[in-house]
Amino acid sequence: MLTEAQTLFRPSAEKRRILLVEDEPINQEILRAYLEDSYEILVAPSGAEALELLHAQYETLSLILLDLNLPDIHGLELLRRIKEDSRSSRLSVIVMTADSEAEVDSLTLGAIDFIPKPYPQQKVVLARIMRTIELSEDRDTLSHTERDHLTGLYNRDFFYRYVIQLDAHHKDLPTDAVVLDVNHFHTINERYGKRYGDELLRRLAGWMLSRLEREGGIACRSKADTFLVYWPHREDYDALLEELSEYLDADMGSKGHVRLRMGVYADADKSLDAERRFDRAKLAADTVKESASNAVGRYDRSLHEAELLSEQLIESFPDAIRRREFQVYYQPKFNVRPDSPVLHSAEALVRWKHPALGMVSPGVFIPLFEKSGLIQTLDQYVWAEAAAQIRRWKESFGVTLPVSVNVSRVDLFDPLLKEKLRGIVEDNGLGFGELLLEITESAYAEDSRQLVEAVRQLRALGFRIEMDDFGSGYSSLSMLSALPIDILKLDIRFIRSAFAEHRDTRLLDTVVRLAGAYALPVVAEGVETAEQVAALRAAGCRFVQGYYFSRPLPAGEFERFIEERIRQEASFQND
Repeated sequence: MLTEAQTLFRPSAEKRRILLVEDEPINQEILRAYLEDSYEILVAPSGAEALELLHAQYETLSLILLDLNLPDIHGLELLRRIKEDSRSSRLSVIVMTADSEAEVDSLTLGAIDFIPKPYPQQKVVLARIMRTIELSEDRDTLSHTERDHLTGLYNRDFFYRYVIQLDAHHKDLPTDAVVLDVNHFHTINERYGKRYGDELLRRLAGWMLSRLEREGGIACRSKADTFLVYWPHREDYDALLEELSEYLDADMGSKGHVRLRMGVYADADKSLDAERRFDRAKLAADTVKESASNAVGRYDRSLHEAELLSEQLIESFPDAIRRREFQVYYQPKFNVRPDSPVLHSAEALVRWKHPALGMVSPGVFIPLFEKSGLIQTLDQYVWAEAAAQIRRWKESFGVTLPVSVNVSRVDLFDPLLKEKLRGIVEDNGLGFGELLLEITESAYAEDSRQLVEAVRQLRALGFRIEMDDFGSGYSSLSMLSALPIDILKLDIRFIRSAFAEHRDTRLLDTVVRLAGAYALPVVAEGVETAEQVAALRAAGCRFVQGYYFSRPLPAGEFERFIEERIRQEASFQND
């Protein structure tokens, strides 16, 4: 059963605290008699004592009752100081005076109401105080709702609302939508601590607010380290960003250069909703995400056309799946250990023959579908197509040709993944080892625990796992001993680097030997010359794919490699 103390432990049960700034003992006693049943009263008989109390207890106060005739500081001067101090500026002040001439000055300095002297009836004083506190608390609630608690900037919902209001009042004023990000902010938090990161965001927001106060506009903190700014059109964003970076570097001490990036949608189209305008600014910011030389991205015609294309492709996707517009091409992988390389397997690669746009590059639609969440549907389409093709080749040629298919990171978080892959394999009468699963190195690095467990379950079922894009920069060689993989596939950039102008294959040789120590066969992709094939064979690399042998081909054209393998096998048997 709750005690009385427990039931009273809520803000609504506590008396509001009022600071009474009054030097006359008689007036103090009158107001105490009026108010003490309903409020807790703190008394300051001078301006200096009032400021001392405010500095110590401003967070607990609901109202200030201020007499203008104080012995040390005039009441109007005290009011000015109260409103200029960020700690006390939110507090409502009711001025108490017999001087009606002081009303205008008091209102100008921020007073909210007046109680004349001599004091009116108690019920009048109580009504004025109660109403003032209610309005103040409503205002504070709204302020906390609309503002980000860390930076004091608007939150995103209120920000968009005020963008619309500004548009209504300034229809013909050219305006810019701007997105501002701190590059690699999460590493700043990790290296220097959350307190330092929070202070960085506060300083950034403070700088922004001072500019907006001078130049017009509004800003919000959209999420962790992302800020949105809406203000009159300007051209000096490179200089502005440099100025902000220098300010933060100087203001935050010697803990490293703060790198920022900005996306600008200049002279924004006001017929678009506010969120769409800032989506365009974010798109521009993303174009300079990895740039070392340019920190300001601008939304232009090329980005607009790319945006329109993205929308068209996403809208076309359901029909494209239904009409089977996606075609699976196959790139051969050769075993290069024999003197005459032998076809070993293939990689399934998806192509899109769009009825209106023609062949759409995978470099365009794959990242788009990964971002939009459509990649799972496309992956499952490719898995089913590849499995059916393996079955058809077995029926037509009497050979088993394993085919690698991509399993994206999002697929691995699907609780039904194992059953979906099992169903595809069993529906086509295949063994689990005939459908190879390619998982990128980056996926292992990003969320290893849950992902590794999903991969272990697939391996336990009988699937073989290829780590794709090894050497693209996400992992270390030590990963090889810990991860559930069967085949290591070297990233194309790894191969190109080894055979660049200053040819240096030492690292390549080391990786192949290390993989061999873990009994991991190596596949080198992107191989284009006989020299590369010879060097890879000498290093101990077993499998090779790339344009040296063939580009990706439709299933019908690929079959010449199967026929050639059959001829090779027949020749070996005859010998």
